[in-house]
Amino acid sequence: MPAIKNALLRYRIIDRSIRNEYSPYPSKRDLRQLCEEEIFGSSDGSHICDSTIEKDLFAMRIEHDAPIAYSKKERGYYYLESNFSMDDVPLTEKDINAIKAASTILHQFKNTSLFGQYEFAIQKILDRAISSEKSSSHNEEQIIQFETLPTIRGNENLEIFLSAIKNKKVVQFDYFNFSKNIKSVRRMHPYLLKEYRNRWYLIGKSELKEKVITFGLDRIFDPILLEQTFRVDTNFSADNFFKHSIGITVFNELPNEIIIETNPILSKYLISQPLHHSQILKEVINNGNHIFSFHLLITYELKMLLLGFGKDCKIIAPEILKKQVLNDLKELIFSYENE
Repeated sequence: MPAIKNALLRYRIIDRSIRNEYSPYPSKRDLRQLCEEEIFGSSDGSHICDSTIEKDLFAMRIEHDAPIAYSKKERGYYYLESNFSMDDVPLTEKDINAIKAASTILHQFKNTSLFGQYEFAIQKILDRAISSEKSSSHNEEQIIQFETLPTIRGNENLEIFLSAIKNKKVVQFDYFNFSKNIKSVRRMHPYLLKEYRNRWYLIGKSELKEKVITFGLDRIFDPILLEQTFRVDTNFSADNFFKHSIGITVFNELPNEIIIETNPILSKYLISQPLHHSQILKEVINNGNHIFSFHLLITYELKMLLLGFGKDCKIIAPEILKKQVLNDLKELIFSYENE
């Protein structure tokens, strides 16, 4: 969610806390903890700091004319005008539409408790902000349509794995191997959760293989959070682990320089939205085609991506990637010709 929308959430929470007659004069710490609990479901201070609350109080005074004052005697904040309420400061139509958009995105994760708490916080503000509207949502014209995909099994375990990562706890689960069509018990040290194409993956060190492995949450069954703790391998870096990879496949090799030639139309798409942070435009040739280079591992996801461009993309280098893609294309043609 954009930072300004998070601020709007905090303003409402701060306002409600200051007006709470049963617990008056909230301190800066009280306000921070309340915002943490309602927006993020925790109060450990990992998401909101004291300076953020200070800026919020200042913005509420300047932008919304909130008569906020500090009582040295009570060591907390209060309103100089007892009848003031942020409920009387409506969100603009732009604000409401932006929050609705964020709520719609979060709705795709409605079956996961990890993300459900965010949707609840947004919905509380929406209910307050637009409760006076005459028209109901089903009569409103749809002007934005988000990509929606079926909920993938395994997402319900996001919270247990997030807890394991934060608390450095070993996890154990049954893992289904698609290739062998069997389940086996795995114990691992979870380091990172990663989302790719609407699927979640757990990255961590396998106790059996003693190396960092990626597990798909849709293939994990009956996870258990063990009491045993672990130390993160000093060689692991979340920022660098997928640095040279598209997708979730990683292996211990140096990246290759991938060079492709694309037609003018596809080139515009790649310029407007690069495939990877290593993308470089090397040359524009006479026919209008563009030459791009990347530093990447040759993974299954990379080959599928390049094959998906069809005739609009030609692989120039390396030779090993050209041969692999050519063999895949030959097998594809053979399967069609021999139906």
